[in-house]
Amino acid sequence: MSAIAQYGFQAFGERVSYAELIGQLAALAVVFLAQRRMMLTWPVQILACVLLFSVYLSADLGGLAIRQVIVFVIAVYGLIAWLRRRDPVHGVVVRVATWKQRGLLAALLVLGTIGTALLLDALDASWAPWPDAAILVGTAVAYLAQGLRMIEFWLLWLLVDAIGVPLQLATGLYFSAIVYIAFAALVIYGWLTWVRSRRQVLAAREAVAV
Repeated sequence: MSAIAQYGFQAFGERVSYAELIGQLAALAVVFLAQRRMMLTWPVQILACVLLFSVYLSADLGGLAIRQVIVFVIAVYGLIAWLRRRDPVHGVVVRVATWKQRGLLAALLVLGTIGTALLLDALDASWAPWPDAAILVGTAVAYLAQGLRMIEFWLLWLLVDAIGVPLQLATGLYFSAIVYIAFAALVIYGWLTWVRSRRQVLAAREAVAV
């Protein structure tokens, strides 16, 4: 068991590590911060990645562990991208992806899932390679879209949640499963928030142009 993930407590008859608790709470905070397009989103995500990497490694979920490494790298990119693209008036301005960009995201999701699942299976790195791979790739693509300020990243998160809840329950990570369910509600609200923000920015710019 990972040294970080070995310390914890009992809740509802199940063991919950402190790393899982703090990591998942940090992941929830990331959704809250992302809704508000705050720069703190990315440093908190980096903290969550470090903690959850140890949790998933201990649970023999290779795909989910690797996901944290990938998300860590994308979080660093996202922080830099948001800092460089920050508008002095409106802050982080979100946008709608073009159909070409949506197609590329879908292709990354499908082809990435197939390739990752086959790799995990070949390496015997996960007892559930297909959902593990779908969550890994779906998360990476969602964070990539978030770093590019695309509203569609929230919809990708809903897909990840739909796959993640059954997998977490089957693994015995009940606290993480509860967090994933909470994610779904926050994700829907986040999507509506970004859509509203986009409309407000467009209306403000049109008013200035007039």
